[in-house]
Amino acid sequence: MMLLIGTACSDTKSADSPPAGSQSSSTPGASTTPGDDSSKPADDPAAANIKIVPAKGASAVRPDKPVTVTTTAGTIQDVTLKDDDGDKVSGTLNSEKSQWTSAEGLKPGATYTVSGTAQGTDGKSIEIDSTFTTLSAGSSLKASVAPLNGETVGVAMPIQIFWNRSVTDKAAVEKRLKVTTSVPVEGTWHWMNAKQVNYRPKAYWPAGTKVTVDINTRGVNAGGDVWGASSRKISFTIGRSVVSHVDVAKHVMTVAIGGKLARTIPITAGKDGFTTRSGVKVIMEKFKTKRMDAATIGIKPGDPNYYNISNVQWAQRVTSSGEFIHGAPWSSGSQGSANVSHGCVGMSLKDAQWFFGQTLRGDPVVVTGTSRHMETGNGWTDWNQSYSSYKAGSALA
Repeated sequence: MMLLIGTACSDTKSADSPPAGSQSSSTPGASTTPGDDSSKPADDPAAANIKIVPAKGASAVRPDKPVTVTTTAGTIQDVTLKDDDGDKVSGTLNSEKSQWTSAEGLKPGATYTVSGTAQGTDGKSIEIDSTFTTLSAGSSLKASVAPLNGETVGVAMPIQIFWNRSVTDKAAVEKRLKVTTSVPVEGTWHWMNAKQVNYRPKAYWPAGTKVTVDINTRGVNAGGDVWGASSRKISFTIGRSVVSHVDVAKHVMTVAIGGKLARTIPITAGKDGFTTRSGVKVIMEKFKTKRMDAATIGIKPGDPNYYNISNVQWAQRVTSSGEFIHGAPWSSGSQGSANVSHGCVGMSLKDAQWFFGQTLRGDPVVVTGTSRHMETGNGWTDWNQSYSSYKAGSALA
């Protein structure tokens, strides 16, 4: 018995119209014209048909719908699905090897080729061959990610995905995001806004954890005619635990490494009118030398509070608004006894250099002792609300 191949018919003008029933021909490897219902199944009831969805020649195919290749007899030997750039889409066979289903979304506005072989119950092979085109997107959704692939980061580092377009269907996009860890870690996604979604664990990441983020958004419908153009994967590692506490009222910072106190450091913090914010801050950037100009926070030259220091050493940013932890030799007489800064946490150059050498991007700095609190979004503020409240920001909660 020979396996016969045909093609499912569909309305090529509508992305949402379901394909019609499979078509077959008495000639092995023959296919019908899309939309042509004149062909009929082979007279031999034992002969099998190959059905490919979407149909050969179909256009405006939705990128979020799976591609399937099905046989009613015999087995599918192999299937390759690739676009006009040569990029392949993975897929799986069912246990009977009677159906292959694509496992990933498709690119919008691309032409795809389906190829492969199937084997009839008589042992003879026939070719699988079809093409179709996906609909063109009004806009393409792409992602930028922090941390970077291969980076080692601190235990409070949030995963941050920044979209180039606003996401209307947050649930559809979030379903395509997956975090895999080398040890069990409970965590959740949280939408900061329509163009950013973050992920944090319930508690700080365990030191040494290997983390992989799958952003499998190729072909996802993000709403508003915005379609995912690509997928990507990043992996990063959590470094050792370095957790610091700043007590502004007592003018002191303690640094715990691996859960043990490593150093107690005299500090100065924000004076009246420039109160240092309390809350859980996360180290965002590190600079061995950083120019600090008060004009960036709205203080103009001529103002008694104006400053412009070209070489602030061992500076580590903890807010978007300009709070740093850094060396401040000009305030050495106040460190440990008074708050005289413009909001930053200052310390001796020796202590600042030591602290700089211990930390990673993503390490937490917990500040207490003031009535001024962190504003959401002023830095990496993911840890300034309860886990249950943070989890409520998931589109799938």
